[in-house]
Amino acid sequence: MNKLKWLLIVFMIFLILFILIIVTKLKVIVDFYHGQDNDDLKIEFKAWFGLIRYKIHVPLVKLDAESKSIISKEKTSIGPDAKQDKKTNKFTSKDLFNSLHDTKVLLHHVIGFHKIIRKFLHKVKLKNLEWETEIGVGDAAYTGMLIGAIWGIKGSIIGIFSNYMRLMDMPKLSVQPNFQKAISQTRFQCMFQFRIGQAMFAAIKLVKYWKGGKPNFKSKSLSPLSNNN
Repeated sequence: MNKLKWLLIVFMIFLILFILIIVTKLKVIVDFYHGQDNDDLKIEFKAWFGLIRYKIHVPLVKLDAESKSIISKEKTSIGPDAKQDKKTNKFTSKDLFNSLHDTKVLLHHVIGFHKIIRKFLHKVKLKNLEWETEIGVGDAAYTGMLIGAIWGIKGSIIGIFSNYMRLMDMPKLSVQPNFQKAISQTRFQCMFQFRIGQAMFAAIKLVKYWKGGKPNFKSKSLSPLSNNN
């Protein structure tokens, strides 16, 4: 009887933890800055009022003409005062084609892939979206034309966001022309929020509606699922 009692207690503990994980809200905070030749990307994951944190910081992105690749230095940390892990990543044209290939494989193998992803994104809340840009090419006429084009691009991107996700507040957009000098500077900030359970159910649906046997993934992140080197 005591053994059954302990088994019941353990089962209840695991059930409570599982429910907590499902209802936990995950915040993904994105902060991207581009200024001339400097690029800086920060992505922070938060849960349980900031008690659980995971940060990704990519302070340097540059083009390597010799290898025709994009090189970035990435820093990651878990927790508010955790030590940062540093590594250098290289993204080549082959990696791009492999990612496009994997996307095609998913679309082919998962029945209703777009519908599953769209349904999940409709549950994602988008907050605190700010997008500031300062641009100039040294010529007033061309700068004015570029300003109009940038406003159009921003409007289209915000339209896509609002169509697929739940826009919780009005985005703060600005485009500042600089007619005196050539300059390219932009900052993009926003926060995505969703429940972990919603992402889990979307992943389960992807597996449930899988067809066509074993996939042939080629990208670094997905190739282990195909046992590819």
